Amino acid sequence: MGFDDKNKEGEEESAPVCEGKKGGIADSDSEIEHEVHENKVSRQMSESSMYTTEDEDEDENTNKIELGPQCTLKEQFEKDKDDESLRRWKEQLLGSVDINAVGESLDPEVKILSLEIKSPGRADIVLPIPEDGKPKSPWFVLKEGSKYHLKFTFQVNNNIVTGLKYTNTVWKTGIKVDSMKEMIGAFSPQTEPYTHEMPEETTPSGIFARGSYSARTKFLDDDNKCYLEINYTFDIKKEWQAI
Repeated sequence: MGFDDKNKEGEEESAPVCEGKKGGIADSDSEIEHEVHENKVSRQMSESSMYTTEDEDEDENTNKIELGPQCTLKEQFEKDKDDESLRRWKEQLLGSVDINAVGESLDPEVKILSLEIKSPGRADIVLPIPEDGKPKSPWFVLKEGSKYHLKFTFQVNNNIVTGLKYTNTVWKTGIKVDSMKEMIGAFSPQTEPYTHEMPEETTPSGIFARGSYSARTKFLDDDNKCYLEINYTFDIKKEWQAI
């Protein structure tokens, strides 16, 4: 569920970009070398690679941060009592959490309760979250050139979750066409669910943009612990699907 405003009609042909390329304008030699590599990628990738790539797995392993020993929520609250600013930050983060009622669990638990796609002038698209993380195809249908954003609710239990983030990668005919990562933040355990809304995006438009896409969405923390992974397909069509 991620497209930026740069996806326009006719750019579908240029979508298969070398994943190792960074932003900026290449010189002529680099462009030629990139085009050769791009053709190799186009030939080698297939539908069997729609949900994963070696580069993506390597990125996850490379970016993993060693955070040191974990503490229970009670231990975290008791640490650094003499640091006034840190104490106030902890109190603000924990809010009205009953430290004694949380328990002695080291690992936070994050449960995604609901996912919705919101588009101006349209009824919200409520997305069912299957137990196995593989909803029926297509999971949803979007109209080309339409504005939309994702809204979700989640609950945190046991301990503070830090660096909670949302990632989404999209493929078309086996070629990665979009990838995004949104940092959500740190959250303490509480009985009431949290709500987060993603920035507004616009679906691509034009004959080359229409069709079926495959995608993978993940919710992870700063230790790369995955709380939910959904592998799904969706369609972009000329008109909205009839309700």
